Amino acid sequence: MKKRSYTLLFLFSFLCSIQAQNSRIYSEHVKSLQVIANEDILLPPIVNLGGNNVIDFDFDMLSHDYHRLIYKIEHCNADWTPSTEIFESDYLAGFNGQVIEDVENSFNTNLLYTHYHVRIPNENVALKLSGNYKLHVYLDEDGADPERPLLTACFSVVEPEVGISVSVSSNTDIDFNKTHQQLSFSINYGTLTVGDPIRELKTVIMQNRRTDNWVINPKPDIQKVNVLEYKHNRQLIFDAGNEYHKFEILGFNRANMNVDQIKWFDPYYHVILNEDRPSKNYIFETDQNGASVIRHADNWDNETTSEYVWVHFTLKSPQQTQGEIYLSGNWTFNQFTPQYRMNYNPDIQCYEAALLLKQGYYNYQYLYVPSGSQRGESLIDGNYFQTENEYIILVYHRPVGERYDRLVGYRKMNYLGQ
Repeated sequence: MKKRSYTLLFLFSFLCSIQAQNSRIYSEHVKSLQVIANEDILLPPIVNLGGNNVIDFDFDMLSHDYHRLIYKIEHCNADWTPSTEIFESDYLAGFNGQVIEDVENSFNTNLLYTHYHVRIPNENVALKLSGNYKLHVYLDEDGADPERPLLTACFSVVEPEVGISVSVSSNTDIDFNKTHQQLSFSINYGTLTVGDPIRELKTVIMQNRRTDNWVINPKPDIQKVNVLEYKHNRQLIFDAGNEYHKFEILGFNRANMNVDQIKWFDPYYHVILNEDRPSKNYIFETDQNGASVIRHADNWDNETTSEYVWVHFTLKSPQQTQGEIYLSGNWTFNQFTPQYRMNYNPDIQCYEAALLLKQGYYNYQYLYVPSGSQRGESLIDGNYFQTENEYIILVYHRPVGERYDRLVGYRKMNYLGQ
């Protein structure tokens, strides 16, 4: 009985603390945080340990005033809590608290901003261990709180030591070719020394990099020599959702994707998107599963010459009185916060939101969050088995007596529907 209670407590703690995985901006003066793996904006922020792998961090501060910023890197456990059993020198070559030196003012923009960039590794800092990491950025000036970051950016480093095979099907243990998709996967850990795989291995499964509906440590259905198999596992059934909405703002004198109007109210452009409505069927669209890309029509020096504009979203829908509707995409960092909450306008019977965003291409969806819940539902856009979705599987390993969680397996696949 004590063992079962301990296990339940561990899993509850793991589920609660892992919500801290999301990158976060804490200052209203910081915008457009991007965490980019190996210069590919569409990849998850996950790289292999060593080699020529790099992680880039980009963000803006909304003024041309110079601010001295420093960054600190923190190693985290599989549940994204700090790895308190290892020293900084165990996971970091170099020293924490480095000044961000790659700083450039925006050029010829209506809203003045300063762009900051950090690349890891660099001449001052390199990573020595696999696992989860957080990069915290602090204001290093008189009067600033040294314990309060401006932002936190999350990324992971993997030592690919386990084999992961995965498939996705719309023939689920709930329904067939209707509203769900089900994963089946296996972990081959033959190259590792694993005494108790159920205890030593931890798994995380994500759909479109969302953290509100991810699956943590599902129980394997079959255990073989050096292999764990997850088949017909009801924990691995996901709502299929629908394809993401998208818009693009490349310029202000020409038609842009999904844009209805562009207006100028000094000192900003205001971009009014086409009105969205609840979907009654599957909508075939080529999307990027929640991604965003900063760019403009000329596509040069995008980081410092792209404008900030007010983007207006409108959703024609009856009011949902038992919950809230939020905008969601990778660029919202899966946060159900007031910034991304749609507000209902009873005069026009629409949900509305306005966000200050940098020019570029954006995917977004509407997620309904029932009162008292932290999990989004595709109530507005519906669930259709044909939907193309990205799935990610992460495998962590901590042998008995080890002091930190290694990330030993990573697999990404896109289910293309049937």
